[in-house]
Amino acid sequence: MTEGDRRDVVILGGGLVGMTLAIGLARAGITSHVVDASDPAAQTAAGFDGRASAISTASWNLYTNLGMADELANKGCPIEAIAVTDGLKPGRIDFRPTQEEGSLGRMFANRDLRVAMYAAAARETAIAFHTNARVVSRERGEHGVCVTLSDGSKLAGSLLVGAEGRGSPTREEAGLAPARWSYGHRALITGLAHEKPHEGVAWEIFYPAGPFALLPLLDGDPSAKGFTHRSALVWTVAESDAAGVLALSDRAFTAEVEKRMGGIFGAVEVVSKPMSFPLNFHHTARIVSDRLALVGDAAHGMHPIAGQGLNVGLRDVAALVEVLTDGMRLGLEPGDAQLLARYERWRAADTLMVSAATDVLTRLFGVPGRLPSAVRRFGMAGVQRFAPLKRWFMDEARGMSGDLPELLRG
Repeated sequence: MTEGDRRDVVILGGGLVGMTLAIGLARAGITSHVVDASDPAAQTAAGFDGRASAISTASWNLYTNLGMADELANKGCPIEAIAVTDGLKPGRIDFRPTQEEGSLGRMFANRDLRVAMYAAAARETAIAFHTNARVVSRERGEHGVCVTLSDGSKLAGSLLVGAEGRGSPTREEAGLAPARWSYGHRALITGLAHEKPHEGVAWEIFYPAGPFALLPLLDGDPSAKGFTHRSALVWTVAESDAAGVLALSDRAFTAEVEKRMGGIFGAVEVVSKPMSFPLNFHHTARIVSDRLALVGDAAHGMHPIAGQGLNVGLRDVAALVEVLTDGMRLGLEPGDAQLLARYERWRAADTLMVSAATDVLTRLFGVPGRLPSAVRRFGMAGVQRFAPLKRWFMDEARGMSGDLPELLRG
């Protein structure tokens, strides 16, 4: 294997998970190459991506421990409560933490997360960031890994990390085939301005066609025209209906949104052009191989029904950083098989449980008819009254259950 510029780890994918991993490693004294096909200037341009992400309490602890909290603190909207309802019918669940626990998480525009992430990475000399880069070959051998880029440059290291997302070519090339299926749905994502304040409440409204989620964002400029209260909408529709919904006029689209909101936020304005993404599931049982580890959507992709996709990826990051840091203190190299086996064991139960739970919820609430709806609402009312079970759900939503890596602790 011909080696070029050598660092400890070569990370393929510089998105929210891959770059956070590089920052975590750098703060532990571990060097990395980060290879990404995109242009950071385009990724952070205003209007590039209308998506927003729910950052759990544990993930916020991670950002705080990585020195990103000061830049992000004023850009996120606290999630004070979560309301879960079957078509706005009686029998909903209200998750609201105690004052001592704080919020259930924070909502951030993805663009703001990227800006903070790139700024943190720029402060770390241990990170070599290769942008607009295309990988033409990956080699994993007994003594290390080597990645060749389209410009002929070679990047070497001890460990290769696949962080390219759901279609990870690194995962496919390594033969780590995931279990996967399509839900036959698309998520329509847009921003809303509305008459009434959301009061920090995230709404998960389940309809037979799919969940309709309203996620609180910071209010807009009070001096601007129109409504100043803001929320992000994630509306799941059948794949066969998506094109028709996207083709609606602004007025007709807004009317459909208002109908499904049942007046909870009053009058509504759609403030950004809806984007759509296909919804599918994949889970890779094996997330390591010889000198290779997968993180984030490269390892597991789930329905956005509970807003856990990015948070699960950030838990991968925290676990891998701790495993590699502990191993290198003992004199082991990052690509050591013992370390990778520990990482896989640590993440196995959590990723499987969250992936399975989101899949079951998607299917359970997708069963149409009055009787299934009545059964669901009966069960939800039971959860609402049974404090220990409700507490368990809240701890899961906050990411504060189980064996947490140090970076996820407050």
